[in-house]
This record gives sequence, structure tokens and C-alpha cells, in this order.
Amino acid sequence: MKALILALVALPLLTACNTIEGFGKDVEKAGKTVKEAAEDSSK
Repeated sequence: MKALILALVALPLLTACNTIEGFGKDVEKAGKTVKEAAEDSSK
């Protein structure tokens, strides 16, 4: 029973880590796009 409760508590935490990692990748990609646009406009 304790293992089931532990699993139910841990599952949302693990899911949140994956969500935050994905969000970080999206932000990184957006930043790269903005940087490239700024470099192109300064030429």
C-alpha cells in the first residue's frame, strides 16, 4: 500500500520535470530564432 501511495505522489513530479524540460527547449529555440533575426537585420 505504501508503494502505491509513493508511486501516485511521484508520478506528477516526474511528469512536471518532463514538461519543464520541454518548455526549456521551446524557449531555447525561440531565443535562437530571435538571435538569428537580430543578426540578419544588423548586416
